[in-house]
Amino acid sequence: VLSLCCEACKKVIFHVPSELEADTLVGRVDLKDCLPSAEFISSSDGNFKILEDGSVYTTSAVSLSAEKTTFTVLLKDIQEHVQKKIHVSLVEEEKKKTRHARDTVLKRTKRRWGPIPSVMIENSLGPFPLQIQQVQSDTAQNYTIYYSASGPGIDQDPKGLFYIERETGNIFATRAVDREQYPSFQIICFATTPDGYSPEVPLVHTIRIEDDNDNAPYFTQDLFEFSVPENSKPGILVGKVTAEDRDEPYTLHTTLKYRIVSQNPLVPPAFSLHGDTGVISVSSPQLDRELVSSYTLLVEVRDMAGQPFGLCTTGTVVIKIEDTNDNAPSFKQIQYETRVEENRVNVEILRVSVVDLDEPGSPGSGAVYEIIRGNDDRSFEITTDKNTNEGILCVVKGLDYESAKQRILVIAVNNEAPYMLAPYSQQLSQSTSSVTVHILDVDEGPVFKPCHLRLDVKECEDIGTSIGRYLAEDPETGNSEGICYRIPPGQCNWISIDEKSGEVRTIKVLDRDVAEMRRGQCNITVLAIDRNGKTGTGTIQVVIQPGNKNYPRILKTDYIMCRDRKPICLTAQDADESPYSTPFVYRITDRSLASMWKITRHNDNSVYLSPKGDIPFGTYSIPVSVIDNGGKVGEHNIKVNFCDCVTPTECGRSIPLSGGNVTLGVWAILAMILGSLLLLLILITICGCCGSGVMHRHVTDDCANHNLIISNTEAPGEEVMDHNIIPLQNTSDQGGYGIKTGDQQTFEMVKGRGHTLESVKGGGHQTLGSVKEAGGQPMMDTCRYSYSEWHNFTHPRLGEKVHLCRQDEEQKHSEDYLLSYNYEGKGSLAGSVGCCSDQHEEEALDFLDQLEPKFRTLAETCVKR
Repeated sequence: VLSLCCEACKKVIFHVPSELEADTLVGRVDLKDCLPSAEFISSSDGNFKILEDGSVYTTSAVSLSAEKTTFTVLLKDIQEHVQKKIHVSLVEEEKKKTRHARDTVLKRTKRRWGPIPSVMIENSLGPFPLQIQQVQSDTAQNYTIYYSASGPGIDQDPKGLFYIERETGNIFATRAVDREQYPSFQIICFATTPDGYSPEVPLVHTIRIEDDNDNAPYFTQDLFEFSVPENSKPGILVGKVTAEDRDEPYTLHTTLKYRIVSQNPLVPPAFSLHGDTGVISVSSPQLDRELVSSYTLLVEVRDMAGQPFGLCTTGTVVIKIEDTNDNAPSFKQIQYETRVEENRVNVEILRVSVVDLDEPGSPGSGAVYEIIRGNDDRSFEITTDKNTNEGILCVVKGLDYESAKQRILVIAVNNEAPYMLAPYSQQLSQSTSSVTVHILDVDEGPVFKPCHLRLDVKECEDIGTSIGRYLAEDPETGNSEGICYRIPPGQCNWISIDEKSGEVRTIKVLDRDVAEMRRGQCNITVLAIDRNGKTGTGTIQVVIQPGNKNYPRILKTDYIMCRDRKPICLTAQDADESPYSTPFVYRITDRSLASMWKITRHNDNSVYLSPKGDIPFGTYSIPVSVIDNGGKVGEHNIKVNFCDCVTPTECGRSIPLSGGNVTLGVWAILAMILGSLLLLLILITICGCCGSGVMHRHVTDDCANHNLIISNTEAPGEEVMDHNIIPLQNTSDQGGYGIKTGDQQTFEMVKGRGHTLESVKGGGHQTLGSVKEAGGQPMMDTCRYSYSEWHNFTHPRLGEKVHLCRQDEEQKHSEDYLLSYNYEGKGSLAGSVGCCSDQHEEEALDFLDQLEPKFRTLAETCVKR
């Protein structure tokens, strides 16, 4: 059979012989591409049937009377309501042309040793032995051939079912065969000569057992159980029944049809069963669980596509109707009455019940009660008893007979699950009931009004301060006569209450920060006792308002400031709460220091402290006051060590300066002493030059070039080694040595070899001229003193003083005091000190006024920076 591929759902053409037997495969159509979800497959021509895989078979013998036969394959999807068609055309195949002799490849007689597979009908009635096939060899024309066979059914189980005649090659069956047990057999046939020669290759021959409809279909379950919600719409899927058939698949013997035989209860028909798929769906819109809770269906399955001669089996399907909340609960009574004593709390006073047609125990019948009117003060509460579905009405707040002698409540009921109404049904109404509660009068104790009193008290109030009154009333009389008050022990002991008047006073200084106070408040229970001994309780809540009891404190007061003068951040804290804490106000209380330092605001609790301009290095004690938002002042002394350093770790100790709270270093003090000594020596020299009566010399301005040396070198010179020092003169009391390089001389002052100033003076008064004569130098008739003469007079004395002022541990003079200067030659415009002898006596010391700023600059330079 030849099949041409055409587009699915449009048209399919099969080329077939003109005569077709029953159960003949015509072709196969593609159902999946046309409608994958097809549940119903049928043919418009009863002579053809279509299986689920798309195979087209003939149901009876068909003769193509015309050249072309057409029928339609109908596909349906019941759930999606989709239907499609496939048009099938059968065309008679053309007759094949006769092959020429020269084109023949195989001889016709050769086919006798390879026959087509044999077919044996299942459960055949005989007669037996029944011939089913014959095999012959073409070599039988030349040889005597004997035939034999082996395999299943011959010499293997089931043995003796088939045999082959030795001389003729006929194959016989000895008895009937069950296809479901043995669907086919493959035997091996042999052709041999009497001497054992095999002219033919052993032949594998297949014997197929053709199916007989000897098995009835059967359901896969003895009982099918399904469920569906009530009020379901028609077409809703309920379930699917399945059956099987042991006969050959894809034949009419296994083509099954389903149908409902009966339904219990009988009317109305509520379900439908799809004949091909076995799908059960709802057909009636009136499924009501309250009327019918379950249905029992008797269903039948029949093979041969449901034809009357097909085999059939019946099964049972039970469909349970699930409950939905389509019925509202209703009260059994529309009015109730009950009684309760006043002031009773958490007591049950009434039980109410309802009727609900929905399934008991389901959310659709579970009652939910609520009070919809008359419970504005929430004195009542209603709950549900899960076991009985009753409503329990309780009193949760004490009722007052004097206020109301009865209360009328309105109670409503609903279900736990939401309502699901049936189609075309009316809206459900809510059921309500009224309850009248009669309140019984009882003798009761005093009642505080209010029951909870709040008293606000300022922090740190004086002891005995009255902060309020707390009174109770007798409900029977409506006044406070005969009621006494007291505070039970075991509570925070902060206040007292007057026994008669109820006045509340403090007995301690209230502090928010103590452990007994939680968030600055304390609850105190107060008792009220009437004449009959009845008691009532109330609560006083003492709330302490924050006060300004703490002054702001600066956390850190010692700082080091290096030469970069980076501002110092001062931060203060105040233990008080707002509004008695931040923002803080910082001030420098000392006016002199306020002119040197300034404060810059950073944030609410921090400021920056920095100098206003250039200030000397040293340690400053700066008084700073910090004022909080409540006006409380905290005084602090901020110590700032203004140090000549790069990092604070490089800064050493310092000595306070006199006046102004400024300290100077040790080196600065020694430099000042050195300057004073140098000034003193210059004065002595002037007196020696001008006061000598022996020598009257005319001193020119050039003398200053040897006495006052102008130098622009401020750094200390290099240390002079001993082997480079050359004595300038051979005097035994000379303390100066020099190194001569070119036209300049560099001098280093050392200790005067054990001589003191007095020994140099020789115990008398020496002038510069006497020292010159003692040195053995020739007298010259000039106003000049040589540089060596000046050196011999001044340096031993200055060196001795420096040696006594400062020596380190290695007995070496400090480089900060012994500075070396280069000799810069003659020609200075300044006048010579030695020329002061020619001036008048009253003008001899006028030059000191001009030299004073220079010595001040020298002192400032010597301060360690």
